[in-house]
Amino acid sequence: MVTRRDPALPEPALGPDARILITGGTGFFGRALLRHWQAGEIAGDAPPRVLLLSREPERFREAYPDLAQRPWVQCWRGDILSPGSLPQEGDFTHVLHAAADSTLGPSLPALLRHDQIVQGTRNLLDWALARAVPRFLLTSSGGAYGPQPETMPFLEEDYTGMPDPMRAANVYGVAKRAAEHLCALYQDRWGLEVVVARCFAFVGEDLPLDVHFAIGNFVRDALFGDSIEVAGDGSALRSYLDQRDLAHWLVTLMVQGRAGRAYNVGSDQALSIGELAHLVRDLLAPGKAVNIHGRAPAAGAKSRYVPSIRRAAEELGLGVTVPLDQAIRDMGARLRAKAARAPG
Repeated sequence: MVTRRDPALPEPALGPDARILITGGTGFFGRALLRHWQAGEIAGDAPPRVLLLSREPERFREAYPDLAQRPWVQCWRGDILSPGSLPQEGDFTHVLHAAADSTLGPSLPALLRHDQIVQGTRNLLDWALARAVPRFLLTSSGGAYGPQPETMPFLEEDYTGMPDPMRAANVYGVAKRAAEHLCALYQDRWGLEVVVARCFAFVGEDLPLDVHFAIGNFVRDALFGDSIEVAGDGSALRSYLDQRDLAHWLVTLMVQGRAGRAYNVGSDQALSIGELAHLVRDLLAPGKAVNIHGRAPAAGAKSRYVPSIRRAAEELGLGVTVPLDQAIRDMGARLRAKAARAPG
């Protein structure tokens, strides 16, 4: 099923003259962007030319032929930790560096995860400089702020907290901070226009259902399980941005974000994990049991993780256009349709 973009959303001009290298392009962020441009194509907008960097492009082509076979999409086998594997020819107007996201990273050794985020970013910055690519968007994370103070309802971009660098478990957030600083150094030294997207939590048809994303697990349980399972006590606060809004925000940041600036990307509409589990149940599986196991949060777990989106709203006109209940309904409908089409 193709998502049709809301025509009321103003979209920054890219068009067929733009050529974008997307790292991590076969993951959640990349698929959200491809569906966004596919929807625009159906509406009559010419999409940009997109080169997806992937270590396993064949797997992506097999799993998502409707996206991989678009005439404006090309897959390239490469690894951000191997500079020689990056494309050596072609003129690019933008880099969207979305590799080393939070989906599979927790399964990697900490040092490898650090190298993937920090050295991978430096390799891409060097690549962009060598080819005179004018714009570079780094997808960072709200995890770069470290724990959100209980007295702070929304994390602002000028908050300078960070995870404790002496805890190996904080490698993701600490490395994201280092990657952001690398971007600032490259802009200062060479004038590369760099924008940072500090990404929070999301919902949508491409979100994994079997990792550490609570909303993905709840939707999976609602559609295919006997009950909806909440591992903790349900008190942690989160907010969720639909992947259609995510894609629109990333395009806007890539084209219009102020160079040398970080922007939070997410929703500022918070709810508890317990409330989320019951909302998913009510929307997708009324009457199904919700089991809250009540285990204490793990050490270092975020009890509140909610961004301020005032900067993105005031400077770029961005906001939440897909309400959470609609996002959950749409995600459920698309996953049910996909399950119905599956062989066997």
